[in-house]
Amino acid sequence: MEKVGDTRSMSRRLVALVPLLLLLPTTSRAASDYREALAKSLLYFEAQRSGRLPYDHRVSWRGDSGLTDGLEQGVDLVGGYYDAGDNVKFGLPMAFTVTMLSWSVVEYGGDIAAAGELKHALAAIKWGTDYFIKAHTHPNVLWAQVGDGDTDHSCWQRPEDMTTSRQAYKIDEEHPGSEVAGETAAAMAAASIAFKEANPHYSHVLLHHAQQLFEFGDKHRGRYDDSIAAARRYYPSGSGYGDELLWAALWLHRASGREEYLDYVLDNAYSLNGAAWAISEFSWDIKYAGVQILASKLLMERGRDVREEKVSILEQYRAKAEHYLCSCLSMNDDDSGSNVARTPAGLLFVRRWNNMQYVAGAAFLLAVYSDYLADSGQLLHCPRGSSGSQDLLSLAKSQVDYVLGSNPRGISYLVGHGGRHPRRVHHRAASSVSYKVDRSFVGCTQGFDEWYGRGGDNPNDVVGAVVGGPDDKDEFSDVRGNYVQTEACTYNTAPMVGVLAKLATGLEEQQ
Repeated sequence: MEKVGDTRSMSRRLVALVPLLLLLPTTSRAASDYREALAKSLLYFEAQRSGRLPYDHRVSWRGDSGLTDGLEQGVDLVGGYYDAGDNVKFGLPMAFTVTMLSWSVVEYGGDIAAAGELKHALAAIKWGTDYFIKAHTHPNVLWAQVGDGDTDHSCWQRPEDMTTSRQAYKIDEEHPGSEVAGETAAAMAAASIAFKEANPHYSHVLLHHAQQLFEFGDKHRGRYDDSIAAARRYYPSGSGYGDELLWAALWLHRASGREEYLDYVLDNAYSLNGAAWAISEFSWDIKYAGVQILASKLLMERGRDVREEKVSILEQYRAKAEHYLCSCLSMNDDDSGSNVARTPAGLLFVRRWNNMQYVAGAAFLLAVYSDYLADSGQLLHCPRGSSGSQDLLSLAKSQVDYVLGSNPRGISYLVGHGGRHPRRVHHRAASSVSYKVDRSFVGCTQGFDEWYGRGGDNPNDVVGAVVGGPDDKDEFSDVRGNYVQTEACTYNTAPMVGVLAKLATGLEEQQ
């Protein structure tokens, strides 16, 4: 790849090649605004906790819940996270959430610490990894779900009152699930890096579990939603398990330094589609863009140290990573159909249901690749021209600013931030009176009558949650039943953590 002596000046000369940036609203946010959003985003994960809450729990309207999870199966599955506004613990999106929180600390731990939030970031990760350790009861056994989405969705109850099924589901040698095994391995490997200095022993334990889970997922291959039918309607595996296995291997390579994991990524580049598929989205299901960006980082850092035949494979990974980034920048060929759509105000738009998850993921990947370009003195080469590090960061910032309120409606889609934000989030606990205020039991259908159907604002704000967001015309309806737009998920907020920290620190350095 071409190297340049002054990437910033080159970026200024190339800005005309990125017409999208001219459409985005201009903003002038203070570093304190990003720091405040960062603090609130980490608070959100405490609202999503399942299990026995610790003494320093900061979300006053939540109480203990799910204290018998796993009891019928003879295993302790107390803890972990509820994925969204319901009371099910889905293993695949939970693991992706922890991977992205950990990646945020790996890349921007210094920035998070400078904002005074490293303790809370590590606590958010550990709440998930402590649960994964318990759920990984044997080398080839992982408990991957607690609760049933069908029965859960027929009730509207606070998690403290749950009467719905707490059936637990596992994968094992006879019932494989390579997606959830691979993603949980990635989460624990990435977390082992995040804890390497703060807690070396815990870091070692996490790496050990990650290695076992990766071996299990790779040796006993199979779709997890074939083994756990209860997950199929809610978190089906659209991309298969190839991306999760490559994702796990790259994180294990980064955590352990063992070349066998890099060899795996190179040797399986085409059979598992990592160097073959160019995809314009990144999510809990489809991690190929993340895989390709991590592989690109290796090429930028140590391309000369890799054998020539392996360099060409890493270059294919990078080509696919750049396809994703160029599609976000609208820099692919016009007739390719691969550019990510945008709302009139410039928000990246992938699909109507919970679009903010794709926005948050894109903002994070744009930010980290911007850093990789800056560190290597290289450019991003797209079919319609080249872009520099600052172009990618500008797009990432514009997306974050839109989320925080710089949009036509003036609404912050991060709950609790700014003067206007969603007040009727589709969330069982937030929309019901706090268990600590009124301990009267709320029955299964009683909650629909008393809380779900009421017209007023939620009695509790689920601060830090990023809701599904506006439609393709920048329109948003703050209605509790409008779950397409008003439900929030842990994997919406997790990628925001690192980007918010980077933006806060970057502005402070400029001032």
